[in-house]
Formats: sequence, C-alpha cells, structure tokens
Amino acid sequence: MKKIAVIGAGTMGNGIAHVFAQSGYQVNLIDIQQSSLDKAVATITKNLDRLLVKERITAAQKEDCLNNISTLTSIAEGVKDRDLVVEAATENIDLKLKIFKELDQHANEACILSTNTSSISITKIAAVTNRPEQVIGMHFMNPVPIMKLVEIIRGYATSDEVTKTIMDASKSLGKIPVEVNDYPGFVANRILMPMINEAIITLHEGVAGVEEIDTVMKLGMAHPMGPLQLADFIGLDVCLSIMNVLYDGFGNSKYAPCPLLVNMVMAGKLGAKSGEGFYSHNHGTKDWIVADNFKK
Repeated sequence: MKKIAVIGAGTMGNGIAHVFAQSGYQVNLIDIQQSSLDKAVATITKNLDRLLVKERITAAQKEDCLNNISTLTSIAEGVKDRDLVVEAATENIDLKLKIFKELDQHANEACILSTNTSSISITKIAAVTNRPEQVIGMHFMNPVPIMKLVEIIRGYATSDEVTKTIMDASKSLGKIPVEVNDYPGFVANRILMPMINEAIITLHEGVAGVEEIDTVMKLGMAHPMGPLQLADFIGLDVCLSIMNVLYDGFGNSKYAPCPLLVNMVMAGKLGAKSGEGFYSHNHGTKDWIVADNFKK
C-alpha cells in the first residue's frame, strides 16, 4: 500500500500529506482550491526546512518528500488508482457524507476509505458507501508531523483486516496507533472537550480569568498548554462542533456547550485562525496576550 490520497489541504491535510510523503508514500493532495494546495505545499516546504536546519533530515530527503506529493483539484482524478484515501476536510457531517459518496464512486474496489474526523461517527459515514467494511477513522493529532498518536476508530462494520492494515500503516509513519470503538468523541475528544468546555464555564461564571485558569492547569496539572490557550489553537468553532456532537450523541446535559463558547463562535472569535479568541494572536502564537474582552 504505497499510493495515498489526502482530501483537504488545510492544517491537518497538509500535515498528513507531509508524514506519508516523508515515509515514502506517493501522495495525491486534493482540494477544490488551487490556492489552498499552493499554501499547503509552501507549509510542508517550510516544515521540512526546519527539519533540515536541525539536521533531522538531509537535503535529498527533503527533495524526495516534496517529489512524492502531487496536487489535484479533482477527487475523481485524484483517487482512482489509490490504495488508501484519508479525508481531512472541515469537521462538518454533511460535507463528509458528500465526500464519501463521491469517494465510493471513484475509488477502486480495494481502496480503504478513512477519515480524520475528530468526533463524527465512522458508522454514519460508512453507511453512505457500498464498502462499510473498508471505512475507518484515522484521527491524527495536531501538529501532525510532531504528535505521535493516531486514534484508529473502528466503525460498526469495519473489518479486522482493514483495521490491521491501517494500524500497520500508522506505525510505518513512525506513529503510535491506538484502536478505539465508534462512540461520540471517541477517546481523545470525549475527555478533552468537556475539560475545555468546563474551563470556559469557569471563566464565564467569573471564578477566575483566562491567564489564571490556564496557569492553574499548567502548573498544577502539568499540562503543557492551558485549556483556553489550547481551545484557541484548535479553533473555537471546532470545539463547539465537537461539543454539539457529544451533546447530540449522548443526550446528556453535561456535554452542553457553554453559552460563552457559542457566542464567541457566532461573533467570529475563533481563536488563532481568526486572530482573536480568549487570547489575541496578532503577535503570533509565541507572544499571546489575553484578548481585550477578557482583561480584568
């Protein structure tokens, strides 16, 4: 299995393309916007340059990685001869279902279809295809080239053979795959997102400020990044989407998203991607300052 397609050239998509290409796979990176593809290749090049400066790769390895990546704007053209497709589009159920119907139509019969979804049901996605036993979740962590974990999610019909193939493929990337079952939020986000939501509730109720909450969790719980800073890094719209999946999936009020989170997303305050969330990101992520709305 050496021919891969990655759908979506955003932060996760370009990271996934990077790690597969660096591990010797031939990667078709697919996006509807050529500008997004150009930006993705520029990001991959920059990340490879960092590795080159740190002497973790050679100039020849950098060239090999970039030569392993082809960019296309057509799903039909990009997946027709692939062994594996990794969908990494926006965390939107309607969009993912549309993409998987198209993938099922154009990918060859033996091709495994995987999704990088962080919370959406693999079983629901698989149900729109004629190959549910070949549909699986590959939830990479951000930033993909650095983080070791890949959450491998089995849908209701996912076969043992496909699961083993994807576990082995993840190991070939230098990752550590962990197999989990298909329930809302899987493991990572079922635990992480309620914690982030609770931090937002703590802020909303005036228990403490942004910096105070993050400092307590960093110094007291040994977290490398505070939950509000992490929420900004993930994207508040993504956090809200995952909380809604948990709330709808379990029907339990403990998963209801904080009203402050809902309001911030409606106001376009999405975190690092929009320039402001709980922190202001105008000076870059290494020099975050508490956003004006949350200053004491």
